[in-house]
Amino acid sequence: MLSVNMVQLAYLLASVLIIFALKGLASPESARRGNLFGMLGMGLAVLVTLQLDSVQNYAWIFAAIAFGGLIGGTVARKIPMTHMPQTVAFMHSLVGLAAVMIAVSAAYDPVAYGIANAAGGLYPASRIELFLGTFIGAITFTASLIAFGKLQGLLSGKPLVFAGQHLLNLILGVVMIAAGIIFCMNGAWMPFLLMLAVALLLGVLLIVPIGGADMPVIVSMLNSYSGWAAAGIGFTLGNNMLIVAGALVGSSGAILSYIMCKAMNRSLLHVLLGGFGGDAPAAGGAAAATDRPYKSGAAEDAAFLLANARSVVIVPGYGLAVARAQHALKEMVDVLTAQGVQVKFAIHPVAGRMPGHMNVLLAEADVPYDIVFEMDEINSEFSDTDVALVIGANDVTNPAAKSDPSSPIYGMPILEVSKAQHVIVIKRSMAVGYAGLDNDLFYMDQTMMLFSDAKKACETIVQALD
Repeated sequence: MLSVNMVQLAYLLASVLIIFALKGLASPESARRGNLFGMLGMGLAVLVTLQLDSVQNYAWIFAAIAFGGLIGGTVARKIPMTHMPQTVAFMHSLVGLAAVMIAVSAAYDPVAYGIANAAGGLYPASRIELFLGTFIGAITFTASLIAFGKLQGLLSGKPLVFAGQHLLNLILGVVMIAAGIIFCMNGAWMPFLLMLAVALLLGVLLIVPIGGADMPVIVSMLNSYSGWAAAGIGFTLGNNMLIVAGALVGSSGAILSYIMCKAMNRSLLHVLLGGFGGDAPAAGGAAAATDRPYKSGAAEDAAFLLANARSVVIVPGYGLAVARAQHALKEMVDVLTAQGVQVKFAIHPVAGRMPGHMNVLLAEADVPYDIVFEMDEINSEFSDTDVALVIGANDVTNPAAKSDPSSPIYGMPILEVSKAQHVIVIKRSMAVGYAGLDNDLFYMDQTMMLFSDAKKACETIVQALD
């Protein structure tokens, strides 16, 4: 058994490794190294925890590790990268569920957790810790399940908004906090259960009014929630490593949520309360689109423009993920590069269904990191670009965000593809995007629409280029 000082030193080292992991995950180029640091840090923390005096039954622990590892390994091998957003949301739900189960167990038998006073009741400080860890974990659990259902297509991606929704959420929030305060005062079991039940319901009601366009922010926010839930339970268990790791995840998720909201020119409060971004066209949106003239072409036309260009900037969107076209797109990039065309990728912060979704897909197809650029890095180059190729992206390229003060997305930073000499948009139809808005880019003189599945379009363009 390690001494107390050695345990704390090992936990400190594990915390440093997790900090390095977060630092590495800030860039696609260093993400693999960041993942390695994270695994080393968490592995060290687990090994140190297993040798603590409080660990009594190794049989149950190893059985749980084996069972969970078997399920996790099997699922991870079968999940395609295109389903990563919903997988991440589901993982968040498990963190919330674990926090709730530990909290219920500690509230039921505080003596076993070493948080009971002489009379066998909970210490006042432990009640506050359980209150925080329980309601955050419960909200994380049900909210993440709803997000998973929306991303997986099991639930409608449309915002579910009804009269009195905000008032109902406010009342439930007051009831939850009031029950939690009563529990903190007397440690009674019934207020604790009431607080737990209301928190579970609130997790559902907070996510159902949120549509597809806001999903990147929601995934990031739920990541933050799961971290804070883990930190709260860390206090209950008296585990400094869990407190530090949870706080790091919670704070980094909160910062990322702020960055995502800034990229959408929206506040987090508006995301939570606005119901913005259903996956169905806005009323009259699709019909209005057919009333405006636009140019359409074939894959051979697109191949001609690309082959005769000096520079091409590709803007991937969720349509690329849905079609699983990243490998076909990489083949197109290889052909163009071999023909002397300079190719770059432009990534918007909210492209896809979770932060970094497009980066993950491109990395899976072995697209070189040095040709993938964030919005702020590449926007100035569009005016010198011969061809901008937009694949499945809509709202993040809509010029109305800069030119139409009446537009709901006005002020949102966009990829300024309209400044390119030629624009090719690969899209299934003229239907609107997740924000329910028609895209002015589609009707500009330099824009050619290529109506097709993204994977099929890329494959056909490659054939034409060859």
